[in-house]
Amino acid sequence: MAAFSKNPRRRQRKRSLLNPQNVLAVVMLMMIIFYIQVYVWVVQSRSLNDEESPVSVLKMRRNTTPRHEKYSDWRKLAVDLAGKLPQDILRVLKDEDPFGVRTFEKKLLETESSRERFLEMEELRELFPCPTERITLPDQRDPEKARAFRNGTEPYFLFFQHLRKAGGTNFCALAEKNLEKKYLPKYYCMPDYHWDMENRGAGYLTRYSNEEIVENMKKNNHKIAGNEWDPFDPERFFDLPADFATSFRRPLDRALSQFRFECIENRGCTIKNVTKWWEKRQDLKNIYTWTFTNEPVRKASSGTTENDSENRKRLVGKALDTVLRFNLVMNMEWLAYAPKHVRDVLGFQNTQTLTERVRPHIGQAKREDGQEHNDMGAAGIAKASWTPENYLPPETYKTMSRDLALDEILTDAARRIFLERIVCDDANKFD
Repeated sequence: MAAFSKNPRRRQRKRSLLNPQNVLAVVMLMMIIFYIQVYVWVVQSRSLNDEESPVSVLKMRRNTTPRHEKYSDWRKLAVDLAGKLPQDILRVLKDEDPFGVRTFEKKLLETESSRERFLEMEELRELFPCPTERITLPDQRDPEKARAFRNGTEPYFLFFQHLRKAGGTNFCALAEKNLEKKYLPKYYCMPDYHWDMENRGAGYLTRYSNEEIVENMKKNNHKIAGNEWDPFDPERFFDLPADFATSFRRPLDRALSQFRFECIENRGCTIKNVTKWWEKRQDLKNIYTWTFTNEPVRKASSGTTENDSENRKRLVGKALDTVLRFNLVMNMEWLAYAPKHVRDVLGFQNTQTLTERVRPHIGQAKREDGQEHNDMGAAGIAKASWTPENYLPPETYKTMSRDLALDEILTDAARRIFLERIVCDDANKFD
């Protein structure tokens, strides 16, 4: 009888659980969960597919990568990256674009090509708005020296670190348009050509002491000194009474341009095979890093030991410290966007040269390619240059890329420095 009395209660409990109100509540809960999942999926899909908006790409990058609010954060990023093997460095730069400049350049080329002109500054800012996370802060430049040069204060001069085939001849032409003739060296903005007639050379400033450089500049009344063949000595050159400037170019493009200029156009080189040429030019491995550290880089560049990794970190950190102190850091592919920055830093008012292609010794091997004037910014430079991906044999392309991996880090950082200084109002007012 006791067992019989329990069954009605169980049946009653089951009936209460299955009443319409409870069933409706369960269905509604399941629908709510379903709609939340669909909403999350749609939002994620939109953010991943919204590649047409550069701003959204930058916002997504800030939300998915560690924050780099100031230079020390960016420096650590660069140094940590340099510790990897060359092939891994290249992969990270290509796939993750940690400096944000490769995503920008792709959009810039597309926009310039579609509009068949270079962009106005406000249009450029739509592609690369002034970021909150800046590699250029705190500012490492010396505005007093820049101001002294602009004002013509003695004995201040313009020190140009000339990276070969990276816009140096164009920069010299810019100086010629803005400095009086009496202030210009007679040989391609390199005054030391006439300093030592026994051991004659041009663009070898590191062989001279600071005192000798200043004395020779004053004696000859020169206002620009190009240092092309020697590295920059950061331990002492920043003590010079000078306004410091340099110009970068994509490392592989620069190397291929040098081969074209020297070997294909017969300027002292007889090797017509780029693979054989590169095998002989070990001095060009990570030449940017060598230039801005004044230290040997070849062994550490491709070494696989822990010591090599630490040396790569140290070298890239030192090179980046040096570059950030330059008052003017330009990018050859983006010179069309540098005029206001050049006026602010150097005081040069005639900036027409920045949209013209100037070739050294042009009479020796003149090219009739219709590219003497650039109306299309970065797209114009790309059109006029050989493309390494298309020109180089696959294995040579891989070898040269790895040999220049540290320079790729430095160049991406330098490009970000340039962009921040031209789009951020508090950075480009250098006065």
